[in-house]
Amino acid sequence: MASLLERVRTLISANLNYIVSQALKANSMAVVDEYIRKVEDNLDALEDAAATVGGEARTIKRKFQEFEEQAEELDRNIDLFLSQGKEDLASAAQYRYNTVKRLADTYGEQHKSQEEEYRKLLAAKLKLEAKLTEAKRERTELQAMLDLAKSKELTHRVVEGVGGVTTSEAGINEIRDEIQRRLDKATAQGEIDAKRLDNQMAEALEKDMIDSQLAQRKARLGLE
Repeated sequence: MASLLERVRTLISANLNYIVSQALKANSMAVVDEYIRKVEDNLDALEDAAATVGGEARTIKRKFQEFEEQAEELDRNIDLFLSQGKEDLASAAQYRYNTVKRLADTYGEQHKSQEEEYRKLLAAKLKLEAKLTEAKRERTELQAMLDLAKSKELTHRVVEGVGGVTTSEAGINEIRDEIQRRLDKATAQGEIDAKRLDNQMAEALEKDMIDSQLAQRKARLGLE
């Protein structure tokens, strides 16, 4: 039990900022995941130990109460036997009372000890659960940080391929400019295509008009 509480105290006192820092340096979640695994394993062991000690405390308390009741009854009987002049019965009852009272006192001390141990385990369990919650929150934030770092690294590589720029901020601007250049080019190409279509339509209409004019001239000249 002592070794379990010692492990739990070590986990509770762990510096999560340091663990997260190590994970960031390694660019890996492994060290944080390992800590969370240890906390979860010891939390399971702690819950089992708390249940065991709590159950033992209840058993011991029940025995303590039983012997206490027996001692109280024997105490009353001793007084009764003495008042009746039954010295032999009073002596036997006194002997029995002493034995039962010692047992009651022993179980009473054991119960106090078990209750104290039970409270320690419950307190440690609450602290370890809080540490687990904090560690999982730190893991979520760390994962977001690593994802952001990977995103920036990807942006940096893209930027280097586009314009040889070496900073993330400049890289974002370069990508934005490159996209805008493509949009401008596509817009210009669309305008060119539209003008080409307009020209073709105009040429077709003009040809029809010329053909019509020539046909009218031929009719006037009687050439048809």
